[in-house]
Amino acid sequence: MLVTDLLNIRYLTGFTGSNAALLVHAADEAGSERRTVFCTDGRYQTQAGEQVPDLELLIDRGSASALARRIESGVAQHRRVGFESGHVTVDGWDALAGAAPSAELVRTPGLVEQLRLFKDEAEVEALRAACAAADRALAELLEQGGLRPGRTELEVARDLEARMLDNGAAGPSFDTIVAAGANSAVPHHRPDGTVLANGDFVKMDFGALVDGYHSDMTRTVVLGSPAEWQREIYELVAASQAAGREAVRVDADVRTVDSVARKVITDAGYGERFLHGLGHGVGLQIHEAPALSQRGDGTIGAGMAVTVEPGVYLPGRGGVRIEDTLIVRPSTPELLTLTTKELVAI
Repeated sequence: MLVTDLLNIRYLTGFTGSNAALLVHAADEAGSERRTVFCTDGRYQTQAGEQVPDLELLIDRGSASALARRIESGVAQHRRVGFESGHVTVDGWDALAGAAPSAELVRTPGLVEQLRLFKDEAEVEALRAACAAADRALAELLEQGGLRPGRTELEVARDLEARMLDNGAAGPSFDTIVAAGANSAVPHHRPDGTVLANGDFVKMDFGALVDGYHSDMTRTVVLGSPAEWQREIYELVAASQAAGREAVRVDADVRTVDSVARKVITDAGYGERFLHGLGHGVGLQIHEAPALSQRGDGTIGAGMAVTVEPGVYLPGRGGVRIEDTLIVRPSTPELLTLTTKELVAI
């Protein structure tokens, strides 16, 4: 199989450079002679020697085409070759077919991603560290007065990202969302110059990146004393989120998990204001399989890392989302994001 997606190459080999391809040979599972070949360009020759020391190394700028020519020359001793059809462009396909005209190229969409669904303990530890960095950053932001009336959304977002870096993150998992007042009713609002004010909901969706793995957490707070409608919406979303976490069990259908949490909000009369799926997988990508939604497919398995993030959004007034990252375990899921989910008034 010819692997060309860089995240899948990282998962299989540990290589973190920006140009590589990997030709995986099935015979390596049974034989003592390694036939799998790793290819990158000269910029990464030393790095590849350190990160991928157990594979034959080929240096060529056009990594995928070089390995395809290797197939055609007979060195790989195999003519039926899988390729990542979900990641290969039309031009990329033409290049592969042209470099290995004698090979039977077989589509293998999502094959490595299926392996990535289930995290081993080293991956879980990276996710745990990423979630801890985000937890500590938010705690410091709140303790040191970083979330207060008069600051802008952009200032809070930059402050939160800097604190994640100070707590061991290589960077943010994604563009941090800070949404105040009416902006909190926009699920993926981009922080801007909006000034935080007393009475605002402030929704923060953010995560830290550690060893290539992403955390994801959302918390919503109130500046000042919460109004009755704010308490009502917050408690409703918290109840939905708790129901969703409880439904995350081995062999549970992803659509059922979504339905359990969604029913809490629908029964309260706000079903139309829950505008997205319940959650998603997380790992080397911030959004990966499985999708916990009405459009999702499949069941949950032990070792998967998923988010649970219901929300209610009231246009012109404000919105609430509460999100955790969890590891599915044979019994109770392991909660990785530990910041309180009680309503915090600042």
